[in-house]
Amino acid sequence: MNRREAIQRATLLLGGVLSAPLMAGAMGKVLNTGESVAVTADQSALLAEVADIIIPTTGTPGAKAAGVEKFIVRVMRDCYEKPEQEKFYAGLAKLDADSQAKFGKGFAALDVAQKNEMVKQSTVDNKAFFLTMKGLTVTGYFTSEIGATQALEYLPIPGKFEACIPLKPGQKAWAL
Repeated sequence: MNRREAIQRATLLLGGVLSAPLMAGAMGKVLNTGESVAVTADQSALLAEVADIIIPTTGTPGAKAAGVEKFIVRVMRDCYEKPEQEKFYAGLAKLDADSQAKFGKGFAALDVAQKNEMVKQSTVDNKAFFLTMKGLTVTGYFTSEIGATQALEYLPIPGKFEACIPLKPGQKAWAL
């Protein structure tokens, strides 16, 4: 085994370890059978607002339209232990509290520029929360019907397998 092969295998192994809870949630498996944090409607709405800043509506519907907040709540409940859930929702509360302190209103009431500023600030001040939020948002969006059929190229009944297909300029990536 050469160095390149060793690095590739280590990366694959590490990536599998780090994203196991996330992938289990995407596949519908319940890993956490213990207690979970109760999520309020306000927290769910706040998750939708943050997710919509990460993947906004442009030429295609955004994360809010795809219902990503429901995916995030389900994955947190089913795949993360209670202490990890508490850290995540504490990060969400911190984002809202920071918005209140800086602008005098909660995150959901901010305009888009202010929301973008707060999310950028959370990438530094609240990094663990932001990385988890971003990962769950992207996974939830691209595994949703809207993300897979409108943001990606989708062929419901695929033909033969072609390993290498040249993409045209501006063509969407394929949904699997």
